[in-house]
Amino acid sequence: MRPEAQKLPAADVAGGAGTSGSAAARTLLPGATIGVLGGGQLGRMLALAGSAMGYRFVALDPAPDAPCGQVTPQITAAYNDRDAARELARRSDVITYEFENVDAGVAALLAEESYVPQGSALLYTTQHRLREKAAIEAAGVPVAPYRKVGSLAELEAAAAELGLPCVLKTATGGYDGKGQAVIREAAELEAAFRQVAPGAAVAGTPAGEAGASTAAAVPELVLEKFVAFQCEISVVAARSASGEVKSFPPAENIHVNNILHLSIVPARVPEEIQRRACELAERLITGLNAVGLLAVEMFVTEDGELFVNELAPRPHNSGHYTMDACATSQFEQHVRAITNLPLGDTTLLTPVVMVNVLGQHLEGAVNTVSAYDEIANKLGVTPKLHIYGKTESKNGRKMGHINLLCKDTEDGLSWVEQSNLWRN
Repeated sequence: MRPEAQKLPAADVAGGAGTSGSAAARTLLPGATIGVLGGGQLGRMLALAGSAMGYRFVALDPAPDAPCGQVTPQITAAYNDRDAARELARRSDVITYEFENVDAGVAALLAEESYVPQGSALLYTTQHRLREKAAIEAAGVPVAPYRKVGSLAELEAAAAELGLPCVLKTATGGYDGKGQAVIREAAELEAAFRQVAPGAAVAGTPAGEAGASTAAAVPELVLEKFVAFQCEISVVAARSASGEVKSFPPAENIHVNNILHLSIVPARVPEEIQRRACELAERLITGLNAVGLLAVEMFVTEDGELFVNELAPRPHNSGHYTMDACATSQFEQHVRAITNLPLGDTTLLTPVVMVNVLGQHLEGAVNTVSAYDEIANKLGVTPKLHIYGKTESKNGRKMGHINLLCKDTEDGLSWVEQSNLWRN
């Protein structure tokens, strides 16, 4: 911790969550320093919310001038740099992570040497799709049918068993549609295999088996049955170190080119489905013994069934609407959860549409909200722009988002359509 920090005392709480590598839950009051593994936009928004509450922050990120580092001190080093991780621990009273692809070994080291209420077990689980799906099923929550795949022959057998269409994904890594391929016909199987496992010999030995060579090794893959869904929704749930659980209202999500484009809240599904979605998210975060936030992405079928698609143990893009539309934002809630403060009220105060601003939209979005907006005025919509501070703008890269506060979400959607910013 920084020596000049004036901290209020921390209190140990009996009967804590017992997360991997941590002692009993501790209540850390404003003035304490929160260390963040990762310095991207999620860490930035976390630090902005927590700073308003009186907490100090320090981030660890390999990129100089990372978004989080622009608003809080930053240790510039690789995520697997153990000396840097120990420096983060020295300067922090509690450590969290802002995205799940940080080094799990470093997280485990920190859990042994510092206070990491999230532990490292959930990070280890959610970094691997097969482990994640097994954990979801163990909590009694349904997922789409899937099979482990380690070779083209296994892919063909799994596709025959599950039926097409299917989605082939890498078991580790991949986001915003990367590391996956949709397979609609049997003739596409080999091409999908080559796309998702580039460089692997088509007839090679599955990775980890006797006789596998480096050139022929195939990364672990998972084939998922394509769910014919009516829509996609997500729920961000929170659990404090002492076990209090609350969830935010479900968001209806629309993707374009495998990148989240819109989140609509309230979701346009029956209230019963919204209620069940929150129950599933709360069951998962409790069953996984998680601390902090857990974003649960789900498919809603035509007959109202829910299947969990993926988990993210951190603040989530589809939860950004909470920053302006809820009594408590997801970022404040995460701070409350890891410091063991009472969780905040998650009531939705206004309908909202969150729209992502990618690199190709950035200039137009800034210009639009910086001038008199006749469309917003006509529709009764209030746009709230959030820019992430990334040093380089690229097409397809998330540079910010706009929360459109409105009396009806159809008005927010009309603003997106009429603004003409998202046509490219």
